[in-house]
Amino acid sequence: MQNVKIVVTGPFNAGKTAFIRSISEIDVVSTERKITTAAERVKDQTTVAMDFGRITVDDDLVLYLFGTPGQKRFDFMWEILSEGMLGFVVMVDSTRPETFREARSILETFRAYAPTPYVVAANKQDSPDAWDLEDMRVALRLDRKVKLLPCVATQKEAVKNVLLELLYSILAEMEEGRS
Repeated sequence: MQNVKIVVTGPFNAGKTAFIRSISEIDVVSTERKITTAAERVKDQTTVAMDFGRITVDDDLVLYLFGTPGQKRFDFMWEILSEGMLGFVVMVDSTRPETFREARSILETFRAYAPTPYVVAANKQDSPDAWDLEDMRVALRLDRKVKLLPCVATQKEAVKNVLLELLYSILAEMEEGRS
C-alpha cells in the first residue's frame, strides 16, 4: 500500500476546504473557526490549522490531503504541513486577481520547503468573472511547464482531474529518479 501526502494550499478563501470536502471519502477533519474581524468577512469561518481528507485511489494507493490555512497569521503551519509531502496543489480564485501575487508567494514558499511536483488549480472557472487561464498564467508568472488547471472546487470530477494531473507529475518524477 502506497500512502501519498498531498498539500492543498493557497490564499484565504481560494477554495481549499471545499476542494478537500468534495473528494474526501471520510468526513473532513477541519479546524475552522469563526471569523471575528469585519475585514475578513468574505466568509464566516477560516481554517486555522489544517483540513484533512483521504481518498483511496485503488487497492495500492491512498491519498492523504492536507489543506493549509490561507491567512498569513497562520503560516507557521505551512512548514509543518509540508513535511513529507510528495506534491502540492496551489488553489487560486480565478475571480480575485488581487490574490494572485499572494498565490505566487505561497507557491514559492512551498517550493522552498520541498522541491516536489505541484500543480496550480484555477478555481471558480464556472464564474462569469473568472480570468482566462492564459491571462492567469501571465499574471502568476508561471512557466509553460507548470500545469495550470481549470477547477471548480465544489465539483468532484474537477477536483479529481486536478489530483490526477498532480499524481501523473509525481509518478513521472519518481520514474526519472529511478533511471
